[in-house]
Amino acid sequence: QVELKESGGGLVQAGGSLRLSCVASGVAFQEYGVGWFRQAPGKEREFVAAITRGGSSTAYGDSVGGRFTISRDDSKTTVYLQMNSLKPEETAVYYCGADYRPIFVGNMKTRGNYEYWGQGTQVTVSS
Repeated sequence: QVELKESGGGLVQAGGSLRLSCVASGVAFQEYGVGWFRQAPGKEREFVAAITRGGSSTAYGDSVGGRFTISRDDSKTTVYLQMNSLKPEETAVYYCGADYRPIFVGNMKTRGNYEYWGQGTQVTVSS
């Protein structure tokens, strides 16, 4: 069983930065890849970024590459999402998910491959 808790959301002006954290509790965190998704009101939950076990591979959504960076610290059972140059259209609830032993980082772009989810953290980008 893995429990995930996101933090670090808030209100930021366009062009600003935020760093989100996803803290995991439970056993065997190192066996999980972790991904970030976001969901705006009335829209589908969309893939943002993912990182495999040990941080060997990462993947990013088409709209965030070059501005967002995902990283993990297994000693703290935490995954981070550094978000720079934020845009108003990126206002959403951001969720982290855990995917048990992902084979390929590309598979982590699919929401259905995740076994566990956090409750989300709100990110609001003002124009």
